[in-house]
Amino acid sequence: MGKKSAGILLYRYVHGKCEVLLVHPGGPLHAKKDIGAWSIPKGEFTDEEDPLAAAKREFLEELGQAPPGTNYTALQPIRQKSGKLVYAWLAEGDIDTTRVVSNTFDFQWPPKSGRYITIPEVDKAEWFGPEVAKEKINPAQVALIEEMEKILSLT
Repeated sequence: MGKKSAGILLYRYVHGKCEVLLVHPGGPLHAKKDIGAWSIPKGEFTDEEDPLAAAKREFLEELGQAPPGTNYTALQPIRQKSGKLVYAWLAEGDIDTTRVVSNTFDFQWPPKSGRYITIPEVDKAEWFGPEVAKEKINPAQVALIEEMEKILSLT
């Protein structure tokens, strides 16, 4: 089976308006990318791991905070351009994006240089309204926001 990821699409209401939480990947490859570069907090999991448990683990790893939601609604899986299958759950909750602390990993930079730098998996997290989020997010993940809008009767 190909690669698969699990993640959480967290939403909140501020002054009656819905916002969704997106994360921006860290490192030099994504430093100047914005439109289409953001994602829901997510990560890969194995066949032996429960997908929702993996989604919660990845949320904690990428944001340094446990997911605040308690009710999780499974969304339709989507397939990214890379072929990776993404399972996602919708949950209502709030986190302080100024307190995000992501895990890090070593990354060869420049490519083929033999030198490694340590970079955060996520360099920032922000709340966006659904329309802006659909511009910022990886194009394959737009369907997750659209499904959220239907579930929450926003459209």
